[in-house]
Amino acid sequence: MTSKTLYTAHVHTIGGRDGAARSSDGHLDIQLATPGTKRPGTNPEQLFAAGWSACFEGALARAASQAGIGLPNGTAVDAEVDLNLDDAEGFHLIARLTVSLPGLDPQMAQFLVSSADAICPYSKMTRGGISAHVALA
Repeated sequence: MTSKTLYTAHVHTIGGRDGAARSSDGHLDIQLATPGTKRPGTNPEQLFAAGWSACFEGALARAASQAGIGLPNGTAVDAEVDLNLDDAEGFHLIARLTVSLPGLDPQMAQFLVSSADAICPYSKMTRGGISAHVALA
């Protein structure tokens, strides 16, 4: 099976968690700050939460369209991403999504959430479905 690349994001980051990140097209240009510091800026956990929840809501829309229904007004996806440190794994993330589909039949809502979870590339990534490579420049 062949894959067609639909889009490639290019982001250059300097200074790590207390630095800055800028996309090649200039649409993303942000200051970064370590969680818990008083520095202005966002952190990678917030960026991941925003990306996953936005992508998941897009997947919900696709799932609803495939089911022949529209998403209800007030549809929302809340994301939580925990940065953890322990002796066994070192640093690791735990992430959760909470989906709100107000007024939708609970069985249909669960069907859409399950379908979106199968569609969303971020959800696939959280289950180990990303091809990743780290290289020295």
